[in-house]
Amino acid sequence: MLKIDRSLYVYKSRRGEQAELKLKIRDICQTRVRYGYRRVHVLLRRDGWPVNPKRIYRLYKEMDLQLRNKVPKRRVKAKLRADRTEPTHSNHVWAMDFVHDQLATGRKIRILTVVDTFSRFSPAVDARFSYKGEDVVQTLERVCRQVGYPATIRVDNGSEFISRDLDLWAYHRGVVLDFSRPGKPTDNSYIESFNGKFRAECLNAHWFMSLDDARAKMEDWRRDYNEFRPHSAIGNKVPISLMNGSSALTPT
Repeated sequence: MLKIDRSLYVYKSRRGEQAELKLKIRDICQTRVRYGYRRVHVLLRRDGWPVNPKRIYRLYKEMDLQLRNKVPKRRVKAKLRADRTEPTHSNHVWAMDFVHDQLATGRKIRILTVVDTFSRFSPAVDARFSYKGEDVVQTLERVCRQVGYPATIRVDNGSEFISRDLDLWAYHRGVVLDFSRPGKPTDNSYIESFNGKFRAECLNAHWFMSLDDARAKMEDWRRDYNEFRPHSAIGNKVPISLMNGSSALTPT
């Protein structure tokens, strides 16, 4: 009878397990192209892989999957500036801004982005060819009826946000509009961070054939962001898990 050393048998099984792990890592990185090794590790743990982050980092480097980001140089004051109000619960403070992009035809579009600064939940990513103050009100009223009204919304001094329409809406709904200082994007750092992820993971990853196509792809991304994507700032949870009660339903 042929005898096989047990250590060789275990060694081969570990090699097979590592090959399977590499395939899983590559599969995640091919579909989640902006995920670093930490977020990949979270997804693997979700799927039942008993691996530590150091091992994932080693394999991530070995497979040449590192993200190559140019880190912008910032002044120390900008980096150390604290936000004015620290949110303590969902719907305490929202942040809102505009992002610009274009269709495959070259026609410009504007996207209103909104994020809850406590849960990181995004109630709206709404694309249009143009935006006025009344359009901002329309979008806010639609989502607030589903997830509730925030106590405060942080905005910049853009014409849509200083409009009479938005001011009246905020007054009647008991919402405080917290305006950032001109030329100080760090005053609204939550939405700046959200917009960076939105551009890297959605806008830069797709061609938009029409406005309807853009809206559909952006909505798919928003749902994934709210319901699947782990967020390190909230303990690698998903934003929807921090919304309260019935407000945990993703708006449509």
